[in-house]
Amino acid sequence: MPTYEWKGKRGDSAQTGTIVAESKEAARLKLRRQQIVVTQIKEKGKEIALPWLKAKVSAKDLAIFTRQFSVMIDAGLPLVQCLEILSTQSENKVLQRVLAAVRSDVEAGSSLADAMRKHPSVFDDLFCNMVSAGEAGGILDTILRRLSTHIEKIVKLKRAVRSALTYPAAVIIIAAIVVYIILTRVIPTFETLFLSLGADLPFLTQLTITLSKFVGRFGVFIIIGIGLFVWSIYQYHKTYRGRRVLDQLILKTPILGIVMQKIAIARFCRTLATLISSGVAILDALEITAKTSGNAIVEDAIMATRKSIEGGKSIADPMRDSPVFPPMVVHMVAVGEQTGALDAMLSKIADFYEDEVDVAVQNMLTLIEPIMILFLGTVIGGIVISMYLPLFSLIRVIG
Repeated sequence: MPTYEWKGKRGDSAQTGTIVAESKEAARLKLRRQQIVVTQIKEKGKEIALPWLKAKVSAKDLAIFTRQFSVMIDAGLPLVQCLEILSTQSENKVLQRVLAAVRSDVEAGSSLADAMRKHPSVFDDLFCNMVSAGEAGGILDTILRRLSTHIEKIVKLKRAVRSALTYPAAVIIIAAIVVYIILTRVIPTFETLFLSLGADLPFLTQLTITLSKFVGRFGVFIIIGIGLFVWSIYQYHKTYRGRRVLDQLILKTPILGIVMQKIAIARFCRTLATLISSGVAILDALEITAKTSGNAIVEDAIMATRKSIEGGKSIADPMRDSPVFPPMVVHMVAVGEQTGALDAMLSKIADFYEDEVDVAVQNMLTLIEPIMILFLGTVIGGIVISMYLPLFSLIRVIG
């Protein structure tokens, strides 16, 4: 049997090791029985981690496949025929291969959920557990329809994250490029002119010329240093402690932190509502929801809630003790538990926070725009003024 290398955590401690199992899914199952949450697993000696070379199945492709799959199942087409048609017509080559493999496993007698579990890069735990619940309850078409709606909602939230981060990042990068060009190409020309005229240089002009020389001489090293800094932050975020430190920092960041918290809550409520309404057990649903939260602090809060439920408490009680969940969310969850309509209440919370995210992102972009303009005007305007100050002095002398 093959040997698998794995990374994961038990409680708050990160762990790694190897395990012998018949398949990757069997290895995951063994580790889960040991109360280990697996974050990465690969067959020893056979898989090379080159993610930038691997084609992927986008959430959009998956949503389209799921929607079409639900329509075909609802129309009464046999499962194998649905998979064959969808694998043939899919434009994504990776999805084509995966669906063909799933169809072969189903033909060989495997359940749809078990066949999909063999492809965790395409079908995550949430997807597979919901499909399993749909197969068990005979409502696969309904479950697939819920899944497609869920994926589309999550794609919308991801788009909100990109909107929140892309604009300021793009402005900063473009500003840095413009300032670099001015300092390395324009300022030396002015310096030559001032030297030929023998002008007295004010302090601001001398400072700009010194900065120009420094950037011109060490510009490559500055760029490399910035690249190394970004890479080190990325690597630190991949560690157990680093992810929690940086995610906590993000949540505490003015303006952005509020947006990210609302996005995390909307994703948590939407995912949990989808799982509960599909018949997935609450403990399994919370574990899956924690993995898809997108923030380590929120993930820890959800896992703490799960642990409290195992001890006999309600969902709302441990949520009330966490600063992650606003009082309104806790109160509505408590009402949902008392009335037996938790999934419906979570869906309403998700709808509310998704609308809040749209408004918050728009407000943030509206606020960031004048700040960026002020910043760029100060930096570039300061450089331009510093270059014209000696010219004003020369004009007065000539006059």
